[in-house]
Amino acid sequence: MAPLVRLPARVNPVGVSWPRSFRARDAVAIVAAVVLAVTGLLAHDAAAQPSTHRPWLGVVLERDRTAGVRVAHVIRGSPADKAGLREGDRILSLDARPMAEGRDIVDNVASRQVGDSVDLAIARADERRAVRVLRSSMPPPDDILRMDLVGAAAPPWTDVASAGSEFPAALATLRGRVVLLDFWATWCGPCRLMASKLGALRARYGAQGLSVFGLSTEEPQRVAAFARQTAMPYPVASDQNAETTRSYGVANLPTVVLIDKHGVVRDVAIGYDDSLAPRLDSAVRQLLAEP
Repeated sequence: MAPLVRLPARVNPVGVSWPRSFRARDAVAIVAAVVLAVTGLLAHDAAAQPSTHRPWLGVVLERDRTAGVRVAHVIRGSPADKAGLREGDRILSLDARPMAEGRDIVDNVASRQVGDSVDLAIARADERRAVRVLRSSMPPPDDILRMDLVGAAAPPWTDVASAGSEFPAALATLRGRVVLLDFWATWCGPCRLMASKLGALRARYGAQGLSVFGLSTEEPQRVAAFARQTAMPYPVASDQNAETTRSYGVANLPTVVLIDKHGVVRDVAIGYDDSLAPRLDSAVRQLLAEP
């Protein structure tokens, strides 16, 4: 299996500081207690624990100018999701301790045990609520990505710059077609292996309703130049501000998202190995046969 390639920190959606040029989410995005091994934000003893021994909440947090810490996203199927937290909630306190920063929540959760419950005071609109979350073991990051995406509507792509004339302006224009969305980079060796396989799938099934597109967080000029020089076998675009990459939760390259005719994510392939091509081939044929 080709090794996974981790995105540079500036576009890693799991627990990093975002430059102010990232307009939609300024400051900090943190997946509370999902970040234990990934980001190094926590104490070394916590980071050294196997993921199955770490508790997690499953929320993406961002700094907010109002009181508390704003929930930017809730991972589907996570403890937070099961407890009823929603995007836009503001966590005011945890076990009666005021929470002002995402780091406060991460550190607090990291100090607990799997199976512990945590009592949150949250603000939702103008209402204050009490929520109890039972923390389970943190799944591996790849499993977290799949549980969050598979079965949900694919996030639209936002603020992408096409490297050619064939990249559609919106994902919604592809309804009725099966879509393979490839997150890649020009410097990623396994991505080149993946591109070859995806290009073959496009050639085989394009006339039957398959579309393949690639997104890189690199500058538009670099993406376009690379696409010309290497004759990329499908349209690509630059997600220079990483808005779409973050909305899909992508942290490793290559990551390929399989989307059905109705715009629902049906599978996610992370990394590359020789078994991936037949798996994708079978999945594509199944979705093409669906109404």
